[in-house]
Amino acid sequence: MIPVGRGAAVMSFSLALIGAFMLQSVSSQNAGFIRSPLSETKLTGDTFELYCEVLGYPTPEIQWWYSELNRADSFRQLWDGARKRRVSISTAYGTNAVSVLGVSHLTLDDVGTYECRASNDPRRNELHQNPTTPWIRAQATITVLQKPSILASEHVMLPLEGHSPAFTLQCNLTSHSFHQESFWMKNGEEIANTRSTNKNTEYSLPKPRADDAGVYMCVYTFELAPAANATIEIKAAPEITGHKRSENRNEGQRASLHCKSVGYPHPTWTWRKLENGVYREIDNTSGRFFINSRDNYTELSIIKLDINLDPGEYQCNATNMMGTSEQRSVLRVRSHLAPLWPLLGVLAEIIILVIIIVVYEKRKTPEDLQDDDEPAGPVKTNSTNNHKDKNLRQRNTN
Repeated sequence: MIPVGRGAAVMSFSLALIGAFMLQSVSSQNAGFIRSPLSETKLTGDTFELYCEVLGYPTPEIQWWYSELNRADSFRQLWDGARKRRVSISTAYGTNAVSVLGVSHLTLDDVGTYECRASNDPRRNELHQNPTTPWIRAQATITVLQKPSILASEHVMLPLEGHSPAFTLQCNLTSHSFHQESFWMKNGEEIANTRSTNKNTEYSLPKPRADDAGVYMCVYTFELAPAANATIEIKAAPEITGHKRSENRNEGQRASLHCKSVGYPHPTWTWRKLENGVYREIDNTSGRFFINSRDNYTELSIIKLDINLDPGEYQCNATNMMGTSEQRSVLRVRSHLAPLWPLLGVLAEIIILVIIIVVYEKRKTPEDLQDDDEPAGPVKTNSTNNHKDKNLRQRNTN
């Protein structure tokens, strides 16, 4: 028979164990995949990226492993910077764990099975532990094919002055691959009416200008392989085609000036302000100037305009390896009272008119006042009629 005190202690210990187990089961969650890597087929020289997202509590750890095809027993862990820095691994841990595996400049040796492993088991990295127990896995197969051979035109540089003569971009698929069709792209967008089934494809520019500059690409599509392409660059000095000539704002407001250009490569943008006859780099010690530049567009924003410091002439400058271009914009800053000026003008006119009337009234002479009191002309009476009536009576009596 168990004494009462010892029985109570055993019961309390048992309840504590059960409570701890239930708390652990409630507060922990096994790892599970939200997004798994997908198999891909690529060409030599290309790049692939595999994505892996896992949930669980605590947040699971993610690892990447690789094995040659049909060699499931030869998995090796991948590290960031492996394969002569062609492998990149980016992992972020938060509520979920997210990881991206990338391999660039693919070769035929990169063919194989890539595996994402995840686990939040505290025993997952113990050497004597069977690795298949705490880790969950998701695999993707990467197939790399030899890129078809494409002969393409040389890069083109448009002259700084004058008009460039017409020229034609050419691509020729020299390998024995059976393609479906070919077409042309400029800056990542397909050029209309360029699709054909020819191995030798051309694109003509009869009057090349700066806005024709950019990255051109001839693309060949295949039935059982990824599309292949070759790149041709047309380079030209920047030419600013649009800018805000002037901007009118009130002090304390925000002003915005912008410029956009054509040409390639994309220019480096700078903004300057005219001071004492010389354009100088903008001094942003006040922290009120913000410059946002991207590709062929730039924008200068000024907040909390100062009527004494900010008005003036600003210049945007675009420069690349081929040349430079610039344009000017004028910024005008008005006083806080500017919206009241029309009302103040009307009020001033009324005050002046009242003053004129008062002065005129005060400068009148007494004769002018008497003239104003007298009638303007003689007053007509009936006396004449009375005399006529009297004469008529006298004639009648004779």
